[in-house]
Amino acid sequence: METISLIVPCYNEQESINLFYDTVEKVFKEMNKDGKKFIPDYLFINDGSSDNTGKILKELHNQHPETVHFISFSRNFGKESAMTAGLRNAHGDYVALMDVDLQDPPELLPKMLKIINTEDYYCVGCIQTSRKQNPIRAFLSSSFYKIIDALSDVKIQPNVRDYRLMSRRYVDAVNELTEYNRFSKGIFSWVGFKTKYIKYPGQPRAAGNSHWSIFQLFEYSIEGIIDFSDAPLRIATFIGGCSCFLAIIGILVVIVRAIFFGGSVAGWPSLVSIILLIGGIQLFCLGIVGKYIGKIYLETKHRPQYIIEEQE
Repeated sequence: METISLIVPCYNEQESINLFYDTVEKVFKEMNKDGKKFIPDYLFINDGSSDNTGKILKELHNQHPETVHFISFSRNFGKESAMTAGLRNAHGDYVALMDVDLQDPPELLPKMLKIINTEDYYCVGCIQTSRKQNPIRAFLSSSFYKIIDALSDVKIQPNVRDYRLMSRRYVDAVNELTEYNRFSKGIFSWVGFKTKYIKYPGQPRAAGNSHWSIFQLFEYSIEGIIDFSDAPLRIATFIGGCSCFLAIIGILVVIVRAIFFGGSVAGWPSLVSIILLIGGIQLFCLGIVGKYIGKIYLETKHRPQYIIEEQE
């Protein structure tokens, strides 16, 4: 008899919760048909929802107190904090991260479990092979994975989902990383261990709408790059060095021209444009440095990543 903890972050997902529960229960019934006994341990993380998500989770817990549990945050702390809370409070022999909207097909769980048990893997992740989405969003997503893969010291699979099944040893390793600024896809790769990725076609949401805007996804991408690479700092240094080198060349040209040809250099509009360009480069590089300093500032505060209002 083994327990599989299912970590399910929820933010305004009142339409999806019961659909998710019913679907997963069917999967576990199929898994246990051959005499094996896998017990689901649901751990819903209510990330400061403003709809009836909290109420529905309480009702579900009251109906199934042994297998359904939930944690409610005092406000919205974000999905990264929700996943962190789930990983720290999940006690199953195996732990799965899943989205409540059923874009992560629960039907893959038996296959993922078999891979861990028979092929000597510590984790099985999932990659979407196709998904209907805004072309701009698809382009940004593809570009993000190419950039972070080029800049980061760890390999991050393109289009990888948060959906994964992990062994207890793998989860314990992830929980040892206590940084405040978290980018889970990078953390999962950083801890190492043998991980296998399986592919599946993108699934539509079972109910409700996505809560991620393009701007939020872009901001999340920037956070991920900064959390797992110091390449932007090196780029800023390179840009600053090139700018300084070109400025020195320019000064030498002006001096030589004044000595051999006399007179001042004409064209103050171009000079102003160059000054503005150099000033823009300096501000850009300063912004990169400031982003890293901000990360250090948040780390040194030692604030909790989330605050629990209620837990059952």
